[in-house]
Amino acid sequence: MSKSNIRGDSSSNMSTLAADKWLNSLERKRQTGPSFGTDHVGELGLSTRAVHAGTHDDPRTGAVGTPIYQTSTFVLDTDQYESVEGGYARDRFIYSRYGNPSQWAVQEKLAALEGAESAIVFSSGMAAITSAVLALVDKGAHVVAASDLYGGTYNLFNQEFPSLGMSTTLVDSYDLDGIEAAIQPNTQLLYFEVITNPVLKVVDIPRLVEIARKYNLRLVVDSTFAPPPVMRPLELGVDLVVHSASKYLNGHSDLIAGVVAGPRKLVDVVWPRLLNYGGSLDPHACFLLERGLKTLPIRMRAHEESATALAKFLESHPQVEGVLYPMLPSHPDHERARKLMKMGTGNVTFFVKGGDQAALRLLDYLKLPKQATSLGGVESLISLPFNSSQATMTSRQREDIGIHPGCVRLSVGIEDANDLISDFDYALNAIAKHNKEAANA
Repeated sequence: MSKSNIRGDSSSNMSTLAADKWLNSLERKRQTGPSFGTDHVGELGLSTRAVHAGTHDDPRTGAVGTPIYQTSTFVLDTDQYESVEGGYARDRFIYSRYGNPSQWAVQEKLAALEGAESAIVFSSGMAAITSAVLALVDKGAHVVAASDLYGGTYNLFNQEFPSLGMSTTLVDSYDLDGIEAAIQPNTQLLYFEVITNPVLKVVDIPRLVEIARKYNLRLVVDSTFAPPPVMRPLELGVDLVVHSASKYLNGHSDLIAGVVAGPRKLVDVVWPRLLNYGGSLDPHACFLLERGLKTLPIRMRAHEESATALAKFLESHPQVEGVLYPMLPSHPDHERARKLMKMGTGNVTFFVKGGDQAALRLLDYLKLPKQATSLGGVESLISLPFNSSQATMTSRQREDIGIHPGCVRLSVGIEDANDLISDFDYALNAIAKHNKEAANA
């Protein structure tokens, strides 16, 4: 059939009738994917999935690594035209904003790692969050969300929502009674972060799932701080999981990306928002993300090993007032972390004696961690919430969410733990010496 006469002849009409029957049938089922056919690896171990899911040998050259399909558009034929008429255009290559082989490869890998039927990658974590949230609510909707959200998400709910005729109530993620009390007749969505930033609360996801089901609400969680080797929220019953893939998923601090993963029926609802808002991920960035994901499980083991050793050291140092790391028994959510988390992450928050000025001096003395925002990279990154991630808050607002003076947010990389401990020991002792000299002056 030629492209010129695809619409109008009898075979085209037959295909349209078949499509209508498929659309109206209650027996139809959604397939997983879109997929290159490597979804069988979902039954294998996590490291095996990280390496093989989505990755395919190039049929033309035999290249082992997935090629970069740096193209904006694709040759159309009968199959693509019928996919539009039949409602399955997401499963065909038409235009790279709709889908690209590079996107499919990394999406299939992400879905396999999350235990999801489907996934979509976006040009940023905020593009993923915005698309997922707006796909699940209507005009006039109300959302109940955590009070200590990532700043970009906070701005979405507090700046963008009112202009769209929607509203949000922010509640402490520990306050389950308060969350339930905040639900209104027009509430459509619960939105929480699995592990909060920077005080590392481990949220009670199973209880949030119970609340969502009780009130017939959707539950979306941001699991950026808890990638698949650490936790898989979909297994706990959440509806959709989102990530800033710039962090642990990619792990090399060299791209910006986001992902939404979940059941195919819900991810298909999010997909049109990708098309409408234009947040598609570039093929080269997809290649980088897929490459980074191949080492995710082994990177997370290295993050956990170094972070645990460093957290224990910091907790014992006289210049440190307190340490927040969920895998330490001293963390208020330690028991919940042991139940919900399969392993620790690289995020450690601690409080230096002497307040924010002492914390600033700490940064000057350290040699290995880089002063930068973000997290989850192979290199250790360090920042102070009072002048970075929570700089727009008042001192009282920071205190209310547990960000006390001297708070340091540390993303532990995969460096040798002994080297990090030596570096922090030197810096903390230098602060103590400075304080002693200042007191005697």
